[in-house]
Amino acid sequence: MLDLACGSGRHARLLAGQNLAILAVDRNSEALSTLAGVPGIETACLDLEGDDWPLAGQHFAGIVVTNYLWRPRLPDVLAMLAPGGVLIYETFMLGNAAYGKPSNPDFLLAPGELREIAAAAGLHEIAFAEGYAEMPKPCMRQAIVAIRPI
Repeated sequence: MLDLACGSGRHARLLAGQNLAILAVDRNSEALSTLAGVPGIETACLDLEGDDWPLAGQHFAGIVVTNYLWRPRLPDVLAMLAPGGVLIYETFMLGNAAYGKPSNPDFLLAPGELREIAAAAGLHEIAFAEGYAEMPKPCMRQAIVAIRPI
């Protein structure tokens, strides 16, 4: 499984606790260092926004992305999902500026955007949600769980 733009790895830790092998990727080496020695977690300090896609050719049974959006690489992220693999993606959407950061529209999803991107990539939607969320702090969020058909 892949935890992309994992930060300090809260999702990687949860998944590794379920005996899953996790690749935790982030560009912040200090954040990744907090995962050193955690059983089941391998880390990679990678630039996900450069010209070259550092994960090209890799496939994962599951991909988790939260609080991160870099539209130019969304097709690359979805292409890494193996047949039968599960995508869990949740991040901020338009309207979030009323609640704080991020507020730049470049980093905020449009209504229905994750749903459209997943469908265009041939994924089967399991669940989708968007709009105001109270927890963990007030914000505007969008989330999808989708599977790549076998």
